[in-house]
Amino acid sequence: MKDSHRPWLLCTVTQVEEVKILIRMLPIWFTCVFYSAAMSQTATTFVQQGNAMNTKIGSFSVPAASMNSAEVIFMLVWVVFQDSVVIPIARRYTGNPMGLTLLQRMGVGRLLAIPSLAAAALVETWRLRSVKAGHNLSIGWQLPQFVILACSDVFCGIAQLEFFYAEAPASMRSLCSAFQFLAMSLAYYVNTLVVALVASVTTAWGGKGWLPADLNDGHLDYYFWLWTGISVVNYVVYTAFARRYTVKKVVGQ
Repeated sequence: MKDSHRPWLLCTVTQVEEVKILIRMLPIWFTCVFYSAAMSQTATTFVQQGNAMNTKIGSFSVPAASMNSAEVIFMLVWVVFQDSVVIPIARRYTGNPMGLTLLQRMGVGRLLAIPSLAAAALVETWRLRSVKAGHNLSIGWQLPQFVILACSDVFCGIAQLEFFYAEAPASMRSLCSAFQFLAMSLAYYVNTLVVALVASVTTAWGGKGWLPADLNDGHLDYYFWLWTGISVVNYVVYTAFARRYTVKKVVGQ
């Protein structure tokens, strides 16, 4: 009768194991937040960078926000390339029917976010130099960062959804499937926090800072290098957690 007043003592072994699974998934989910924050640059700072560039390609004017369409197109190309080339080669070397495990795919995606942001930083440095020289860089030079980020999303985006669904306890699969979308939501708050901190710190001594209204007076390239560093740390942390993660084995399901 005493246990009726302490219901936590009446938990089944299955319930305890389900909680353990959720706790094990949290570190992996934590890195999803910072990965999504890096990916969110496509809808924020990449667009700002594009607006500051020469949007004329031949006789056409290309809106900066439309460069996200290029990412979608390249994602389709990367999906075909992944299924027809990458996965068969990976199967040959790993012996895994999937080619790469979900954790490995997520790792590749996080790794590819690094050169994408580095490419954005290099383009911005080049753009600032071209402005000082009296001309502006073409928006077409943004394509490499979008191409690499599209490849990153192909490896990581779907793998994360599959991972949270496959690893979730049977009674919580719907809830855990939403983990990635929660990470994406929190990523925008993280991005906002980083922007606020950068603006506060870089203008503390009276300068215009890294992110002024006129990007020609700032250093958006430094901001991209900052996110490159954050992505490196995020990849290292993810790798450490992924190596220690034990994939759930379902018996009799």
